[in-house]
Amino acid sequence: MNQEIGTQAAPRTARERVRALLERRWFTNLVLVVILVNALVLGVETMVRRSALQPVLEVLDHIMLGFFVLELLLRFFAYGRRFFTDPWSVFDLLVVGVALIPASGSLAALRALRVLRVLRVITVVPSLRRVVDGLLRAVPGMGAVGALLALVMYVSAVIATGLFDEAAPEYFGHLGTSLFTLFQAMTGEAWPDIARAVMETHPSAWIFFVLYILVVGFAVLNLFIAVIVNGMEEISEEERKDDQQKDERLDNLAAQNREILAELRSLRAKLDEDDAGAVA
Repeated sequence: MNQEIGTQAAPRTARERVRALLERRWFTNLVLVVILVNALVLGVETMVRRSALQPVLEVLDHIMLGFFVLELLLRFFAYGRRFFTDPWSVFDLLVVGVALIPASGSLAALRALRVLRVLRVITVVPSLRRVVDGLLRAVPGMGAVGALLALVMYVSAVIATGLFDEAAPEYFGHLGTSLFTLFQAMTGEAWPDIARAVMETHPSAWIFFVLYILVVGFAVLNLFIAVIVNGMEEISEEERKDDQQKDERLDNLAAQNREILAELRSLRAKLDEDDAGAVA
């Protein structure tokens, strides 16, 4: 009977066997190692151009590209149409597909895009997938914060152009220059030097710059972090709920197994009693 149970639990079709292979831990680790080695090869190739080592590195790159293509074909065979419903699988297909485009003639610049294969490490490492999922989840909120930031910068640029265009025309000569200067100040790059250049003519200009840095640098930009953290928390909460549901299903299955086992024992005891009565 144990042999029958083992036979039923084993994959029955080639597709199920391939799916079981793809889901094994050692195969996932192998894909991760090949991705990292490929990244190393691509980096070394940029340092040994026109040397005797370059043909060897190109052969290694082609071998690893063939491995990636084979892995994608196995995943497509194992999951069928469901392959295209998984965003990460489509991402892998695009990244590997770019490397298959002939990089010659006018398309020679596409050769540099081979390094995009390194991004496949995101699909292999679950923690990186969670980070990217959190970022994507935060995109709508980031759009709203970005609109608020653009509005604040535009209003500030109009004010700064009207106040400081004559004092520092190299920084606030017209609206475009003012927007770039305020963007530079938002990053914290040399804004005290810009402020001091204006304060030579307008001593009270520090009020504008301090308020701008406080509003944009400490308030609005931190909203981006808050939105991203909120997206990460939503992903973590969903994963926690999924794990809880899995645990509940396992508990229910275990309870059903115990009930079935109790019924089987009761039935066996009853059969034993009947056999004993028949013998008597």
